[in-house]
Amino acid sequence: MSQKWPGVEGRHAVVTGGGSGIGAVTAAALVRAGARVTLMGRDTARLEAQRAALSGSGEVNVISLDVTQESAVTAAFAEATARLGAVDVLINNAGQAQAAPFARTDIALWQRMLDVNLTGVFLCTRAVLPEMLERNAGRIVNVASTAGQTGYAYVAAYCAAKHGVIGLTRSLAREVATQGITVNAVCPGYTETELLRASLDQITATTSRSEQQAREALLRQNPQRRFVAPEEVANSVLWLCSAGSDAINGQSISVSGGEIE
Repeated sequence: MSQKWPGVEGRHAVVTGGGSGIGAVTAAALVRAGARVTLMGRDTARLEAQRAALSGSGEVNVISLDVTQESAVTAAFAEATARLGAVDVLINNAGQAQAAPFARTDIALWQRMLDVNLTGVFLCTRAVLPEMLERNAGRIVNVASTAGQTGYAYVAAYCAAKHGVIGLTRSLAREVATQGITVNAVCPGYTETELLRASLDQITATTSRSEQQAREALLRQNPQRRFVAPEEVANSVLWLCSAGSDAINGQSISVSGGEIE
């Protein structure tokens, strides 16, 4: 059921990594709230499937994009603006997690985690910021992770990148604080998505643990002893984009059942 949200209705929102997981659920929430949404991601088939699922709910645009490629980002956002107008809301959701012991973290893995999780946020934000500054209005929400608020073993590169996203969020929020733009991050704990499925597969493949044992090990980190639902993350994003959240700026909001206090 659609429920229009003041401050969101009629706005053009871009969601990167919008074909699955938190991105897809967030895009659906924005569409129901009345936003015109551009889905961006590398998997065109998934993006088109998501657009089909939202058919009839609102205006949804699809653009294939690798957020790590500067020229591709520039072209994609120019195309998005040409189709649906200037971007009012940017949800930097595209990301990737890969685990390895620190001693086995080679430069390729390290660079890949930084490129996808941090440089992509920088490039996409840079693409929309000039017009937001010109209009003195905009919302930027970075989907970081509790990995940006604490440390986890075996994912040093991912944690470093997500800590970088939070640092970028805080810095830019201060820079644009008087210009009608807010910049915030949401930091999900382990969330029921394909990324979690991949994490569980990696644990079982590299240890003697069963899938159930792997799930229980991750669940122990959440005081509520459950995984986060992607809808719970999407609700936090939607609130940060809506009217009435103007004073929320530079924050890293943990959506983790109390794992991060």
